[in-house]
Amino acid sequence: MTKLFCGKNILDLSRPAVMGILNLTPDSFFDGGRYSTISHQTKRVEQMIADGASIIDIGAVSSRPGAAEVSEKEEMERLLPSLKAITAEFPEMIISVDTFRSSVASAAVDHGAGMINDIYGGRFEPGMMEKIASLKVPYILMHLKGTPATMQVNPSYSDVVAEVYFFFEQLVARSHEKGLSQIIIDPGFGFGKTVEQNFALLSNLNTFKSLGKPIVAGLSRKSMINRVLHTSPGDAMNGTTVLNTIALLKGADILRVHDVKEAVEAVKLVNQTFPTLFYQCGIAN
Repeated sequence: MTKLFCGKNILDLSRPAVMGILNLTPDSFFDGGRYSTISHQTKRVEQMIADGASIIDIGAVSSRPGAAEVSEKEEMERLLPSLKAITAEFPEMIISVDTFRSSVASAAVDHGAGMINDIYGGRFEPGMMEKIASLKVPYILMHLKGTPATMQVNPSYSDVVAEVYFFFEQLVARSHEKGLSQIIIDPGFGFGKTVEQNFALLSNLNTFKSLGKPIVAGLSRKSMINRVLHTSPGDAMNGTTVLNTIALLKGADILRVHDVKEAVEAVKLVNQTFPTLFYQCGIAN
């Protein structure tokens, strides 16, 4: 499964791809409120495409720790005008929408999105998986313990790698039962994990390759970097690049990032150093 069919566009994962983040929210942990108008949003997308992004991931609900709930109506009002403008201006670009609601997913695909990214892994509402199956787009299933409001309140595991692996083993099987074939998995760095648990997942990321699904690594400017280096999200570019490089060496297929140019450079340099690595770590059929 080195190719994913994203509506009218195709994502080639014969080598890792970079997913650029576009937050439409006022309260995201790094860039909340920075792209508040459609003009700002389309300019940001244009820059990420120029920097080498293969996917743009648009989110209209913040999932930072302690984030406030956002109604379906507000999510739609934030998302759809922006999505319509972006897909009209960049029709050849793969647009992912970060949502856990089936109604929003359906509207997003109707407006040109070619992928859905769900932090709850289809568990927020009944019927989400069936809806995605009917939409026939790739579906990112993320591991989240708790909710964004509670996930960092003393998250506990007996063995985080084994438990997250079991979670995906069960979820992938359920997805197949629901008719989903284009599944991508995301370990959910920072979503209900301590710093130590995050690094345990990163160091064992290659374990998840045996599930036979592409892997997303979302490490960009997160607290697992800042708590080790005593930096802030705004100062975490170097740490992000280091962890993205480790993720690539451990088999990540998609890097989800705020800084596209630097992530694309990491992919190129890892490929130059280990030209057979991506073939060896390739996605199982």
